[in-house]
Amino acid sequence: MSTALRTRFQAEIPDWVVAEVSAAGEVLGGLEERMALANRLARLNVRDGGGGPFAALVVERDGGRVLSAGVNRVLAANLSVAHAEVVALSLAQQRRGTWDLGARGFPATELVVNWRPCLQCCGAALWAGVSHIVIPDDSGEMERITGFDEGPVVEDWIGQFARRGIEVTRGVGLTEALAVFRDYAGWVARGNAVVYNARGTGLNV
Repeated sequence: MSTALRTRFQAEIPDWVVAEVSAAGEVLGGLEERMALANRLARLNVRDGGGGPFAALVVERDGGRVLSAGVNRVLAANLSVAHAEVVALSLAQQRRGTWDLGARGFPATELVVNWRPCLQCCGAALWAGVSHIVIPDDSGEMERITGFDEGPVVEDWIGQFARRGIEVTRGVGLTEALAVFRDYAGWVARGNAVVYNARGTGLNV
């Protein structure tokens, strides 16, 4: 381990993410199409080994233009904050040149994620300026299947988001999302993937 004080940290998405987004098209018309891409990226990320089975897109809500795509890079980057939502939001902010993805003069944005954001990513989404979040579900099913601990997300999180002007749509791409998580659980069972949680939650590196 280096003893020099670090002045920078970064996470990068792999080249295959760019290729998949390009193949899907720069403009994705409906929510199902957008979530299908997120689920596909999440499935491929399991095989890549850079992090968990999670992916996110930042999309212009009305026009469907993809601003960014992120996959979980916790293991690849050695950064606990490198969740798919954080990566996607950060890349979209850099592309627009502003921390506020809801800034006046820009099209409204939505965050498309292959499950409910964890505790960290709820905070990231709240402050990023998106006006819409699209998820398959917000139940405990993903945690049950994979063993991931998503943290103490408040029960009324959707209401809390609504009070801050952020709409949440559930029920998009649920069947495929669950299939991705079951696939991941198989990789964990065979010793090919790591479940990384907070200390004291039973499963961590």
